[in-house]
Amino acid sequence: QGGWDYYVDPKNKIAYVRITNFTDTSAAELNKAIDDMGDNINGMILDLRDNPGGLLVAAIDVCDKFLDSGVIVSTHPDRETQNAPTVNSAKPDRNEFHKPLVVLVNQYSASASEIVSGALKDDHRAILVGERTFGKGSVQMTFPLADGSARLKLTTSHYYLPSGRCIHREENSTTWGVDPD
Repeated sequence: QGGWDYYVDPKNKIAYVRITNFTDTSAAELNKAIDDMGDNINGMILDLRDNPGGLLVAAIDVCDKFLDSGVIVSTHPDRETQNAPTVNSAKPDRNEFHKPLVVLVNQYSASASEIVSGALKDDHRAILVGERTFGKGSVQMTFPLADGSARLKLTTSHYYLPSGRCIHREENSTTWGVDPD
């Protein structure tokens, strides 16, 4: 009838939401979906499978919907640089979603989706189901060449989960990404 049916299990009021990438509207769309579900929801499945990532600010805002405190993600430079380390934390407000949460991930969940799934796992806010994520945790900046003809993309730092684990997969890495529960 022209509306969304968010319930994968209508009898038990278990909702299903899929985020296919993180854009400037992702958090607002998630908030609207949760508002549309009403107060009867008993839990949610958040599907981040095959999500290649997107905007860091969108990942932080999505995490903030489920967390009321604590570190979401931090960055640490790989070498001497003008960029200082950063820490992004959840902010308490009255709109957090506190019901049980399961996050689905796979080997193609990358970057911003790894930040979200990793923060929710490290905070013991969600159970992760699936496969280890891709391991794309590099922070890149572009620099113009002197003549202005092109730009150079350079990795300047990496993303770290609240636990201190680096998301990025380096050559010969044995640990990377986010492991499911």
